[in-house]
Amino acid sequence: MRPSPSSYPMPDSVIQSTLIAADGSQAIADRHSTVQFCVINVGAISLKPNSGETPAVEVESELFFGDAIEENGLTTDGGVALRRDLAERSVIEKMSKGMKGSVVSFTDGTLEIFRAKDIDNANQYRNTVDKYISVLSRLQGRGIISAGYIDKPSSSLVVKLLELTQITIPEEMEKLRNAPPLKYVTDRWLFGYNNKLFQLLPPGHRSAVFKIQSTSEKSYKGVLELHFFYLNVGTEGHPWPVRVEIPRWVVDDKKQLDLLHAVLVEQCRMMGSKPYPYLLHRAHETAVVKNEEKQQIEQMLSLELRRNSEDVDEGSNKQSAKDLKGRTRR
Repeated sequence: MRPSPSSYPMPDSVIQSTLIAADGSQAIADRHSTVQFCVINVGAISLKPNSGETPAVEVESELFFGDAIEENGLTTDGGVALRRDLAERSVIEKMSKGMKGSVVSFTDGTLEIFRAKDIDNANQYRNTVDKYISVLSRLQGRGIISAGYIDKPSSSLVVKLLELTQITIPEEMEKLRNAPPLKYVTDRWLFGYNNKLFQLLPPGHRSAVFKIQSTSEKSYKGVLELHFFYLNVGTEGHPWPVRVEIPRWVVDDKKQLDLLHAVLVEQCRMMGSKPYPYLLHRAHETAVVKNEEKQQIEQMLSLELRRNSEDVDEGSNKQSAKDLKGRTRR
């Protein structure tokens, strides 16, 4: 089986480096609860592979209660996700201070942060993006490799580029918008396709690097320009293409790009038949807000309110029904 000419194999040797993975979790305000609150939890782990050193774990939590929920734009899923994404990259920036040598950092999801449809406050979104750009700039200044890991991507960024190559005259552009010939083809299918004669992306190989074209380009300028590549972290006969987003400062440094490539493949191999970066898995386990923890926070807030002679609402009847022991479904 032969690879594509634009396929790059995993580098033979990997230099010693420090890895940092961060992942966030949240408990959003629930109108069925007795107390309205929001929790954003971020877990980060740094590790020096093959060093024998104990991994360093960092957990940062934010609790928002009462008016603070609305004041911070946390009344919607999109608003909470926006603040969580900023917190993930901020923890990496904090942990990486003073680290020597090569440092590879990654989070789950895109490197770019998006304005979800349910975020109404344009100023809040702009302020968050500005803070996020500042964090990326500081990481770039210290030479920290930064990446966003997208498992099982559903986009068709490269496929749409292939469609554009078929246009020979401007009038065909409108036809392409209305009836794209590859409408149901995704990048994941394209890079995951293989047969006995040809495979676009063999196991351990990455694709060429592509620049992201989006409305957010004006925010990510110069060395912060966003790019991506596809990486097959699967095995022979079981391809698993993922998308990795990186800034231009990583693209322009082949040693950094190769190091990130090798680190992600090695991390995914540690998870066996379900390839996913091991350190990201550990970071998620550290960050996840469990249901019992959410209940404990609710009880503590309710108790504190009562101590201060504040009114505490009752939970909804729907929640009471859910909490009944021995409840069965029909």
